[in-house]
Amino acid sequence: MNVCVIGGSGFIGSHLIKSITAGHKVFNIDKQIPSNEVNENVRHFKVDIRNYEGLKNAFPSEIDFVILLAAEHRDDVSPTSLYYDVNVDGTHNVLKVMAEKGVEHIIFASSVSVYGLNKNNPDELSSTDPFNHYGKSKLQAEKVLRRWFDNDRNGKSLIIIRPTVTFGPGNKGNVYNLLKQIASGKFIMVGRGRNKKSMAYVENVAGFISHCLDKKLKGYHLFNYIDKPDLATKELVHHAEIALNKKIIPIKIPYFIGYAGGVMLDMISKLTKKKFPISAVRVKKFCATTQFDSVTIQTTGYKPRKTLAEGLEITIKSIVNNQ
Repeated sequence: MNVCVIGGSGFIGSHLIKSITAGHKVFNIDKQIPSNEVNENVRHFKVDIRNYEGLKNAFPSEIDFVILLAAEHRDDVSPTSLYYDVNVDGTHNVLKVMAEKGVEHIIFASSVSVYGLNKNNPDELSSTDPFNHYGKSKLQAEKVLRRWFDNDRNGKSLIIIRPTVTFGPGNKGNVYNLLKQIASGKFIMVGRGRNKKSMAYVENVAGFISHCLDKKLKGYHLFNYIDKPDLATKELVHHAEIALNKKIIPIKIPYFIGYAGGVMLDMISKLTKKKFPISAVRVKKFCATTQFDSVTIQTTGYKPRKTLAEGLEITIKSIVNNQ
């Protein structure tokens, strides 16, 4: 099968491409392409998803499936219109090119951020209530895809996957920063550390996308992706202790002090144009309960490649080895 991965140079995409090249011919379209990767089953095209003409010219003929991973997702994106330019308008561009090329099958990587913060363990049947521009733009992109699918369902397939926060070696996102701080032994715990978080290991997310591709699912499907069990920050500290075989005693500060510090750093950042690893939004997300569930993924027969504990151990050890 010929597969076009849009955004395949990113964190999830690079793991996905490695997992599907054995059985498929893969074309990667991304605004950045790997400089040293050699794989005869993968062709790379350097194109920004916002560039419709470039996307159309790079898009290969005879594609069976599109996997859309490209997204603007960082917490500190400025201006915020970039979320919508990339995540929404970019989706429009992809669908337009697919129509011109006669492609009717797409897997879209959305996000559990469409549910919002501090919700009661939402699954795919729950209502959406995004709290930030990333979540809002992802939800808008989902609606664009649903309209495309509902306009003419005959022969089409739309698979939307909403992963929870995804971590693994090499990623410098929020979970990486948290695990790095814990592993360093200089960890500041804002709040009591009891708030639980759903997480996903990158190999498992990539594996599930590959699984959906191989199953050749038809029609519309919506999946949350979570690796259970959900863990509190205190439990993450315990996993780090096991992985590193040492006792970790975090510094604890009340939530209101941590949040006030984040607000102050936001103000300094706005004045100096310098970005800091701590912000009010990140403190808010860190202390929020972000648990999610799934009622549909069990029906696919997918078995994760690693347990959550194994993924955490691999990631923590990679952080320490690369310090």
